[in-house]
Amino acid sequence: MKKWRFILLAVVLAGFFPGLMGCKKSAEETAADEKVIKVGEYASLTGSEAAFGQSSHKGTLLAIDDINAAGGVLGKPIKLIYEDNQSKSDETATVAHKLVSSDKVVALLGEVASGRSLIAAPICQQNQIPMISPSSTNPKVTAVGDYIFRVCFTDPFQGKLISDFAKRTLKASKVAVLTDVASAYSVGLADYFKEPFVANGGTIVAEQKYSGGDKDFKAQLTAIKAANPDAIFVPGYYNEAGLVVQQARQLGINVPLFGGDGWEAPELLQIAGKALESTYYSTHYSSENDSPVVQDFVKKFKAKFNGEVPDAMAALGYDSAMVLADAIKRAGTTDGPKLRDAIAATKNYSGVTGITTIDASRNSPKAAVIITVKDGKFKYLETVTP
Repeated sequence: MKKWRFILLAVVLAGFFPGLMGCKKSAEETAADEKVIKVGEYASLTGSEAAFGQSSHKGTLLAIDDINAAGGVLGKPIKLIYEDNQSKSDETATVAHKLVSSDKVVALLGEVASGRSLIAAPICQQNQIPMISPSSTNPKVTAVGDYIFRVCFTDPFQGKLISDFAKRTLKASKVAVLTDVASAYSVGLADYFKEPFVANGGTIVAEQKYSGGDKDFKAQLTAIKAANPDAIFVPGYYNEAGLVVQQARQLGINVPLFGGDGWEAPELLQIAGKALESTYYSTHYSSENDSPVVQDFVKKFKAKFNGEVPDAMAALGYDSAMVLADAIKRAGTTDGPKLRDAIAATKNYSGVTGITTIDASRNSPKAAVIITVKDGKFKYLETVTP
């Protein structure tokens, strides 16, 4: 009986973890792997933040096309192996382990959401596989270890610039804050907004909370309305932010609402529609930028994806892959430690979202833009530099 139990266990393990049972790749598969450079990507291609993941993924795909059309890297094409984490934390750990341990990628690109990047980062750090997040802004992400990087600004910078914007442009001295307590991004950005806002003479007149996935915000908004704020800060993601804006207007709240780059998605317009007039958010780039680099990217993206205009997540996905390819070239190898050193040495790389220079904390300080909504369309308002 024990023998049969052992055999059954072996069969199950072989199905789920073929590498544990000694199943090796064929000579043909090994030879094929040696002819390419395998790069991994994990993204929220489905689920609650699919708009983010799909957009970033499209930018990454375009970058891989451009890299390979130019001859690849080190004489080899890049093969992108990507996985859908379904916008879930537990699935993120599963796909990150697969990409690193089974697929043997040389580096990992992802994720958009800080919470999920914080799950994959320790896996990459432990295995000495460099990870570049396109747009996770929480400072804790790169603090995981010296193999973890980002090509976007961080929430301390974003929180400060939004605070300044609220005082300078919105003329707001009294602000209410509505935070998603289930999101590391939202909680962090709220804190990084409140500190400089209060230090600059502003007052937080109300603080309300919700959890990602909630649909009804009327109780929180009613309490906020009673506090009579000049503006409302909603540091969340587009799904909830759109509903918050919609319900605020239904309750007769007509003050400006504003947020961070978590609002960046076409779905925001679909959810809130005309209610988005007099709302604002900070993000990483604008397709209206007349820079030749930006307009070339927009042109190629629209040609590849049926006229779709690329948003900031697409631009950052593109830049993350291009920065990685540039680092592989400079390293002259895909060896983990040497590639890590090359990424860390990235200086003045001119990309779609601006100049990328990796600092000592493996972050990339760069300018942000403020977007507003006018006549049912996203419109560039201003640029804020570090």
